[in-house]
Order: sequence, then structure tokens, then C-alpha cells
Amino acid sequence: MAVTMEWQSRLGRRLRLRDLYILSTVVRAGSMAGGARQLGMTQPAVSEAVANVEHLLRVRLLDRSTHGVAPTRYADAILKRCVTVFDELQQGVRDVEFLADPTTGEVCIGYTESIAGTVHLSRLIERFSQQYPRVILQADLVGASISSRFPGLRERKYDLLLARMWLPRDRLEDDLNMEFLFDDPVFVVAGLRTQWARRRKVDLAELIDEPWLLPQPGSANHDRLEEAFSAVGLKLPRGTLVTFSVDLRARLCARGRYVTVVPSSMLRHGGEGYRLKVLPIQLPSRPWPIMVVTLKNRTLSPVAERFIACAHKVAKSMVGGERGVATRRHQRNFS
Repeated sequence: MAVTMEWQSRLGRRLRLRDLYILSTVVRAGSMAGGARQLGMTQPAVSEAVANVEHLLRVRLLDRSTHGVAPTRYADAILKRCVTVFDELQQGVRDVEFLADPTTGEVCIGYTESIAGTVHLSRLIERFSQQYPRVILQADLVGASISSRFPGLRERKYDLLLARMWLPRDRLEDDLNMEFLFDDPVFVVAGLRTQWARRRKVDLAELIDEPWLLPQPGSANHDRLEEAFSAVGLKLPRGTLVTFSVDLRARLCARGRYVTVVPSSMLRHGGEGYRLKVLPIQLPSRPWPIMVVTLKNRTLSPVAERFIACAHKVAKSMVGGERGVATRRHQRNFS
């Protein structure tokens, strides 16, 4: 009860959001003067706001020196919570804007390189923009991840991430929502001008001395290839190129005598995709789904929810339509 009363009488009425924002700006700027310039305020006014927060919390928040300021552990603790507070307020403003005009707003998306070249991503953006032309989409390429850290999501830089999820569920943090869109299996491919493109039957062992474009060790596709070669008593060949970039592997393979693995979605649309031949080689069957990843403890804006709904519709149309065509095409290649 005493803690509640203290919050109401001392902090709840006197701790101002404006002062916390000033504190966060000063920390980012690294000095009082730098924070004042960014805020368009005088340095004394900035110092007074920081001093007010220190007085209310009864701790020192900044270590001051001739080189500027650095946050104490107390400042780190309060500012970590402020990220959520500022984000929720920003989302609230977006919600009000959406309610006033449901065809406007902004959605910030992060996506991994492994889905950058998929049909799903380009089609999703195209369809959503057609439905909501006044919504601003910000899409950033985030680092390829073999862990579950999902850069920018917990920092609330992005509303959602589009990523391939091949990690076991027990290795994922429990603060994340995972929404399945569709599975995107991988195939061994070669360029159309190679000898392998003309072969109806190919054994994996025959490709051992070919120039391979390999995924990075530790990735799902690298593990599949390693398992496939092991099943025929061989070690995975050394790669001519080892890279996370699916797009780079596909483009090089289409232009030269290389062999690599790419997801099914990159093989669609003929001329719009890559001139590659799916080789009749069965890889170990493992799911490689594309997922929408969001934070459990974050309320999404209505326009972000509409973007996710659109993603599910696009994924459903691919699974029911073109994916069936692509699958039949791949089955013919295997015959």
C-alpha cells in the first residue's frame, strides 16, 4: 500500500513523460548540449528536466564528464521501460489516425535475405499497396539469422518480421508470436545450359566434383545438403562460393556451370524468376516455412494487422494456385 501511495503522491503526479523523453534524447546524443540541439531547447532547460527525474527517482541517472554524459545503470533500467511507453503512445497516435482514415498509416517491416527473392514478398507488397495506396510501407533487409534474436523487433523498430523459421520451437524465446504463412521447400538446381539440365536422371554422387554454391554452415539448407551427401556415403563438397544470399546463388547458377539449392518460390513465374533446372534429386524432407514474427506483448496498429491479414491471403493463393502448378512442374522434372 505504501508503494502505491508513493507512486500516486510523488511519482504519478510529478514524473512527466516529457522529461523522460528529454533524458532519452540526451543519452542518445551523448551530451546535454547535443540533446538540447536535437530537441531545439536551451541547455539549462534540458539540465533542469534531467535533474527533475533524478530528484523524483532519488538516484543519479547520468555520469557527467568533460567528454559528455553516460547513462548509469538506473538510467538504463528506466529507459528500457520507456522504449515500450514511447512505442505504445506512437501506436496510439497511429490508431487514432487509422480510425479517422482507415486507408492511411505506416507499417515497418523487416525481412531476411532468404525471402528477399521469393514471389510471396513482392506479391504481398504489390497487393497490399493496391488495396491501401496511401499506407506507407517501410521494408528493411535485416541480417541473416541462424539464431532467434530477430534484430529490430524487440527494439520496436519493426511492427513485424518476415522470416524463414527452421529452428526448433524449444529454441525460440516465449515472447514471440509465430504465424505460419506457407512452407517453401528447397530443390537442387543447375543452369539450363549445363549438362545436368538435359539429364532425366541424376545421382547426387555424380555432382560431388561440380562447382557448388553452398549456403552458410549452420543454415537449414547447408544441413540438408550435408545430410543428403552423408546418406550416400560422401562428405559435403567444398563450395566454390559460400554465402547466405539465396539471390546471389540463384543468379550465378543461372549464368554458369554451378550447382546449388534454392527454395521453390524462386522457381516460379518463368522469365520473372531465374533460368534454372530442378534436378531429380530428393533432399531430406524438412519444413522450411515462411513466418510472420511479432512480439506477444506489443499491440499492433490496425493497419499492421491488415498487412498480416493480406500476407495470409497471398500465401493461401500461392499454396492453392501457382504452387500446385510449380509442384507438378517439379514432379515432371523428377520423372
